[in-house]
Amino acid sequence: MKTILCYGDSLTWGYNADGPSRHAYEDRWPSVLQAELGAGVRIIPDGLNGRTTAFDDHLTAADRNGARTLPTALLSHAPLDLVILMLGANDIKPQIHGSPYVAKYGLLRLVEIVRGTEYGFGWSAPKILLVSPPAVSRTDNVEFSQFFRNGEETSRLLAPLYAELAEATGCAFFDAGSVAKTTPLDGIHLDAENTRAVGRGIAPIVRKMLEI
Repeated sequence: MKTILCYGDSLTWGYNADGPSRHAYEDRWPSVLQAELGAGVRIIPDGLNGRTTAFDDHLTAADRNGARTLPTALLSHAPLDLVILMLGANDIKPQIHGSPYVAKYGLLRLVEIVRGTEYGFGWSAPKILLVSPPAVSRTDNVEFSQFFRNGEETSRLLAPLYAELAEATGCAFFDAGSVAKTTPLDGIHLDAENTRAVGRGIAPIVRKMLEI
C-alpha cells in the first residue's frame, strides 16, 4: 500500500464558488486521484482554506502558515511515500506578501521540512511533487478581486518558478493550469469539472513516481 499526502489550500479542500459551498467528496481532486490510482494507494487530503506556503495570516482563527503545520501533518500520517504540495495562490495576496518569487521560497521551505523531518522507525523521507495552482482569472466579485489584487499577472509566474524549483531540488512538477482554469465567479477557485481535471492530470505523474 502506497500512502500519499495531498497538502494544500482551498483548491485541495474543495471550495466551491457556486454557493459558496464545498464540492462533493467525489469531485475533489484528491478523491479523483484516489479513484484513478485504485485500491493499492491511500490518499490523505489535507486542504485548508487560505493556507499559505510559509506565511502568517491573522485574519483567520486557524493557523494558515503551511510551514508551521506541515510537520504535524507529516508525522500524523507517516510513513508516507509521496507528498503533493499545491500551495502559493494565497501567498500572492497583497496582505500576505504579493510576490510569486517569495512564494517560491516559501515552497522551498516546505521541501526542506519534508526532507528534514525525523520520521523515526527507520522511515525515509517521502518523494515530493510540486503543483502550481491555475492562474487567477478576471472576476466581477469585488471582494475576491481586491483580496487577490494584481493576481492575474502575478499568479502566472508561479508555474515557471515552481518548475525551476522542482528541477533545482530534484522534485517532480505539475502545472495544474495546464488542465484546469479558475472560475470567473471569484477568479481563484475551481468548478467541479476543473477540480476533477486536476486529479486526472496528476495521476500519470504519480504512477510514474511510485512505479504503480
